[in-house]
Amino acid sequence: MNRKILLALLAFIICLTGCSRSPASKAGAGARWVIGMSQCNLGEPWRVQMNADVAAAAARHPEIKVIYKDAQNDTLRQRAHIEEFVSAGVNLLIVSPKEAQPLTEPVARAYRAGIPVIVLDRALVGEEYTTFIGADNRRIGRAAGEWIRKVTGGKGKLVELKGLMTSTPGQDRHSGFREAIQGSGLEVIFEADMKWLEPESRKEMESALARFAKIDVVYAHNDPGAHGAYLAAQASGRHKGTLFVGIDALPQEGQAYVRQGMLSATFLYPTGGAEAIDTALKILQGQPAPKKITLGSRLFTPENIDKGGEALQ
Repeated sequence: MNRKILLALLAFIICLTGCSRSPASKAGAGARWVIGMSQCNLGEPWRVQMNADVAAAAARHPEIKVIYKDAQNDTLRQRAHIEEFVSAGVNLLIVSPKEAQPLTEPVARAYRAGIPVIVLDRALVGEEYTTFIGADNRRIGRAAGEWIRKVTGGKGKLVELKGLMTSTPGQDRHSGFREAIQGSGLEVIFEADMKWLEPESRKEMESALARFAKIDVVYAHNDPGAHGAYLAAQASGRHKGTLFVGIDALPQEGQAYVRQGMLSATFLYPTGGAEAIDTALKILQGQPAPKKITLGSRLFTPENIDKGGEALQ
């Protein structure tokens, strides 16, 4: 047979046997179930840790395969990723959404199509999903406010650097905090949405420092935000005597900043990665799963960090 004809025939056979397979079936070769993981961005250390926790938990179960997609902080891209997973025929979706409202409908469509969906970290509007896993952001925000109120005696000038306020954690960490300081002598003199990003936080803190001669406390909705604020204050020689408080408490990030004397306190915000895989396996095996799983939190300060922090009640 002519060599060119033979090569063409082989290419045709390969296309018939391979090209028609869905992305999910290709990735799931050797695995019983394929899980699509839609992460809103990997620009935050906490989200990198979430993916690592998912991967570590999944590695213990050869019967599952996880496909990861990073939306790079783009809501439209994340919507497209969810639609791609549905078209590929994944067995289950894990979604950590960038924003609540815009991601509600694509998740609901996947759920209505019969694909179980675990919403991780940031809640959506309504309940058209299988399970939500996350910590109580309102409780954490309130605990941060209570701690600041206690340490300062309820007095002082305060800066609040907020997470993305179109996301539910940002909204809850703000409202819980404001509830806790209401009626005290703590005055919020400056607030800004730093969108969870350290460079944005540093820029906003520079604005606050330029406008106000006295800042007693900085409450940031995450540790990168608190760290960025500290660096801005340090660069201007105004970091001493100011309390910097954050949320996340990753060992290599927030907890390290507390040990180094940069942060006065940080509150644990667990990623839920391991819990997501445990719950996914239950769902895939036909077992019942709770609609909501609330993860616990801990307070870390220089006084208790060597003891593993203190659990929030």
